[in-house]
Amino acid sequence: MKELVILLLFVSIWVIVSGFVCCQRPAVVNIGAIFTFDSVIGKAAKPAMEAAVSDVNNDSRIRTKLNLLMDDVNSSVFLGTIDAFQLIEKEVVAIIGPQVSGIAHMISSIANGLQVPLISYAATDPTLSALQFPFFVRTTQSDSYQMAAMADLVDFFRWKEVIVVGVDDDYGRNGIAALEEELNKKMAKISYKLMLCNQLDESEVMDKLSKSKLLGSRVYVVHVNPDPKLRIFTVAQKLQMMTDTYTWLATDWLSATLDSFPPTKKTSLGFLQGVVGLRQHTPESSQKRALMSRWKRMQQKGSASSELNTYGLQAYDTVWLVAYAIDRFLDEHKNITFSPNSNILHMKISGLQIEKLKVFTGGNDLRDIVLQTNFTGLSGQIQFNEDRNVFSGGYDVLNIDGVSIRTVGYWSNAAGFSLSPPDARKGKQDSNCCLDQRLHNITWPGGKSKTPRGWVIAVDERPLRIGVPNRASFTDFVTEVHVSHKIKGYCIDVFLKALELVPYHVPYMFQPFGNGRSNPKYDDLVKMVAADVFDAAVGDIAIVTNRTKIVDFSQPYASTGLVIVAPIRNSKSSAWVFLKPFTAEMWCVTAASFVVIAVVIWVLEHRVNDDFRGPPRRQLVTMFMFSFSTLFKTNKETTVSPLGKLVMVVWLFLLMVITASYTASLTSILTIQQLSSPITGIESLIASHWPIGYQTGSFAYNYLSETLYIARSRLVPLGSPEEYESALRRGPSDGGVAAIVDELPYVELFLSSQKDFGIIGQPFTRGGWGFAFQRESPLALDISTAILKLSENGELQKIYEKWFCKMGCHGEKKHGDGPNQLKLTSFWGLYILCGAFALTALVVFLLRMVRQFVRYKRRQLRCSSPSSISPSTRCSHVIYHFFDFIDEREEAIKKMFNQREHPHPQANP
Repeated sequence: MKELVILLLFVSIWVIVSGFVCCQRPAVVNIGAIFTFDSVIGKAAKPAMEAAVSDVNNDSRIRTKLNLLMDDVNSSVFLGTIDAFQLIEKEVVAIIGPQVSGIAHMISSIANGLQVPLISYAATDPTLSALQFPFFVRTTQSDSYQMAAMADLVDFFRWKEVIVVGVDDDYGRNGIAALEEELNKKMAKISYKLMLCNQLDESEVMDKLSKSKLLGSRVYVVHVNPDPKLRIFTVAQKLQMMTDTYTWLATDWLSATLDSFPPTKKTSLGFLQGVVGLRQHTPESSQKRALMSRWKRMQQKGSASSELNTYGLQAYDTVWLVAYAIDRFLDEHKNITFSPNSNILHMKISGLQIEKLKVFTGGNDLRDIVLQTNFTGLSGQIQFNEDRNVFSGGYDVLNIDGVSIRTVGYWSNAAGFSLSPPDARKGKQDSNCCLDQRLHNITWPGGKSKTPRGWVIAVDERPLRIGVPNRASFTDFVTEVHVSHKIKGYCIDVFLKALELVPYHVPYMFQPFGNGRSNPKYDDLVKMVAADVFDAAVGDIAIVTNRTKIVDFSQPYASTGLVIVAPIRNSKSSAWVFLKPFTAEMWCVTAASFVVIAVVIWVLEHRVNDDFRGPPRRQLVTMFMFSFSTLFKTNKETTVSPLGKLVMVVWLFLLMVITASYTASLTSILTIQQLSSPITGIESLIASHWPIGYQTGSFAYNYLSETLYIARSRLVPLGSPEEYESALRRGPSDGGVAAIVDELPYVELFLSSQKDFGIIGQPFTRGGWGFAFQRESPLALDISTAILKLSENGELQKIYEKWFCKMGCHGEKKHGDGPNQLKLTSFWGLYILCGAFALTALVVFLLRMVRQFVRYKRRQLRCSSPSSISPSTRCSHVIYHFFDFIDEREEAIKKMFNQREHPHPQANP
């Protein structure tokens, strides 16, 4: 019984003691730190964290002291994993680090399983996401922000292509992927990636940088781990790549490296002149200045071996973040406990003692408190976003000018580039802040202040590969001379002349495309440009839709289009060609019109116009001379009567239309060839079933078959002007073709030596010849500008005359739409109008005459006795007298009427 009482008492005491211990707030809490001691970041982070722990432990506000357990992983993922297990075995409640993104990926998985917050001040890999690694927290800026700043920098200077130099690990690959995504938003791209091993072997760096000199881009973005030897730039200097034709941009690894250098070493940075880099912005503060002063004392004591950089400040702030979070956690939960992991206990693994790994039961709560913490540290505001990254404080834009490192501006995600730091612009940003992008003047490599172009088309070691069609026919345009193997032709001269106006040196090399025995396929040549077999293609290359989808073309240097060539006959040999504008019917009606107008005008003018009076012979000559002289507007006689003037106005209008139509038709007949085939244009050619010729290699084949849907069986390839002539002369009935469809420049050259063929109609497509370049090639724009200058100053025409006007320029043979004769149906309205006016005037005149004659006869009858008038002769006398009456002058008739109406009174005897 006594033993039982003693046992119960012992158990009670043990329970009371255990409860007291569990509820007691620990005086010291273990936290871990995993990083590489002997590295640029590690040399600054280690003393910074030690200083922070010392400050925390001496701060009366923090009731729980920290015990910092640091392990050196030597940049090894394997060692980092082991160190993480060892720290967790020591019951650390949080792990600071690591600095290497690859190690962070591995340790984050361990932290997830054991619920220990992992807080990194240096792992910038943007793929360390909160969804995949919920216990990973970052107190430095993600590379997603840094690459947005770098892409903005590239866009600020209007560069479109960059070459990226990076390390081949998670940090390098994922950072470059983020840069590529940001560049795409700016319509720019990474043209080439130089991926290096982590050790940055100089021979490897030299080999890859040497190869990159053959590439077009001259803007390099360097994204590697901090390197105190600066091997990338050392090798670049040896390769003469730090000159004014190159541009070097660096992510914040360079600023971290340079900031860690002692002042004496910063005086030997002349080889870095012109490099532009980024540095995470840390605002100035009294606390920061105090730490900088303290740092110098630490260096004197030997506790700090390098200068303080941004990552050192962030490591310092990270320790304070953990201290604040732990202190608050203990305020809420009183104690820290660990529990066995049930999954590990069920694993039967001998020798590893893995069962010692315990889960931090308060891990979720501590992580949440960390994410809620908000304070101002030495590196800026420590506050986390939804991705568990610290809010971006922006970047400083640095420029190395000789031995000095200048801050030429600042970048923030909200405002872009500015001359004032992001913290000074808070609350002052307006809607136009992103439009006012500014940086101070930058000194570029070579000491130049002018912004580098950022690219070269080619270098002497790798000249521009220009594909040239090796034509077998129409060689005046472009071909290879078989004896000398030189490339020459009209197109080559245009290109070389344009190249003289390009404001930079362009090494080039012509490479013939084709065997020279038959014309090459131009679609294949263009495809080889798109496939990077050639950098460009120069020749008589038609700019058509399917080609513009895969390459960029220059401004057209020659206008062209598809035309139809067919046999013609010459009508200029006829001596009576001047009669051809009108049909016989038209000639007859026109001649009759002159006679009718002559008669009408004579009738209307005879009584009032002395020019139309006199002997009958004279009147007859005057009548017809007046009518026909109106054709030349040289008639001496003038019309007097109102009716005559009215008729002349209508007649002259008719005559103007007829003479203008006659002149135009005769001009066409004398200058335009007449067809000897029924084909009058592309519509009639499509509707027929005759064979059609086309030039071998031309785009005409695809256009006729795919656009106009002409059966391929009707299309006959022809390779030379001789084959053109033979096929057209034989015609479709003798194994030839009815017509040939080809581009206008070839046809003009062919017709310059042919008299029996001509162009039918107008070109039924419009286009031009240009030079083909790879997509987004900057040379395309500069060559286009040069071609416009050649066109404006007349050089293009001079080159054309040099090649195609050696024997005198042959004008384009006129299009073979033979002019139809002018028929009466085209003018019958005018003739009817003129005839109606003439007939109306004549009727009005006759009615007026009849009225006057009747009036005259009535007065005559009153004055004569009825017996003196013979009834048998009255009718004939009336007609005779009527014509006599008409023949009388108008003035005489009026005088006669006046005398009869007012007779003179007789004097009285």
